[in-house]
Amino acid sequence: MAGGKPDKAPKLDKTAKKAARLEKRAASKARRQQIWQAFQMQRKEDKALIPWMLGAFLLSVALAVGIGAIFGIWLILLPIGIAIGILAAISVFGRRVQRNVYTKADGQPGAAGWALDNLRGQWRVTQGVAGTTHLDAVHRVIGRPGVILVAEGAPHRVKGLIAQEKKRTARVSGTTPIYDVIVGNDEGQIPLKGLQRHLMKLPRNITVKEMETIEARLAALGSRAAAMPKGPMPAGAKMRSVQRTVRRR
Repeated sequence: MAGGKPDKAPKLDKTAKKAARLEKRAASKARRQQIWQAFQMQRKEDKALIPWMLGAFLLSVALAVGIGAIFGIWLILLPIGIAIGILAAISVFGRRVQRNVYTKADGQPGAAGWALDNLRGQWRVTQGVAGTTHLDAVHRVIGRPGVILVAEGAPHRVKGLIAQEKKRTARVSGTTPIYDVIVGNDEGQIPLKGLQRHLMKLPRNITVKEMETIEARLAALGSRAAAMPKGPMPAGAKMRSVQRTVRRR
């Protein structure tokens, strides 16, 4: 109390904490609803989803009980087996959803850029550093391996694009290794679903500090590409109307 007036700080603090709890609960509820909706959609499209999830759960429980039976502690290991089984079922669900998403996106303009934006770890992605009005594109990725140029589109067009961009990049990147990747399902190409795994397997050649230096140098090069769609272009979208939009930008 100050000057005979009650101190309102504790009341305001309690109100803020209550609001934060309510916000946290609302966010948690929204996440659960999203997961449930994703599960329902995947279940309708993937008839093997529930058998796979159930199999992963039962196998985990059976292993825990089996090991526990050998040492006479199966009652102790049963709850642990159930917990591991739930995690295994969730993991199966996540992997099958991811595979379904990549299958639908495969071959659509913008799919490679979308996959790169979902990379985990210290990667610097610049979409559409080169491209054509046919929605062929070259994306630039800077990571511990060095500079990776990732192309998507018609092979006879993107090979020239990626060669030109490699020359431009080499002028300012110095001795930094430059890799090139073409996303596709033909020989010598990397499938969309295996793009992230391919990049993660590349050797680490530079430090994080060197990454920042190279990123600053390459930013000065600018872009030679038309605007690309943000994410895979929806199935059934009219290519001609999209191309006209790209030309106007």
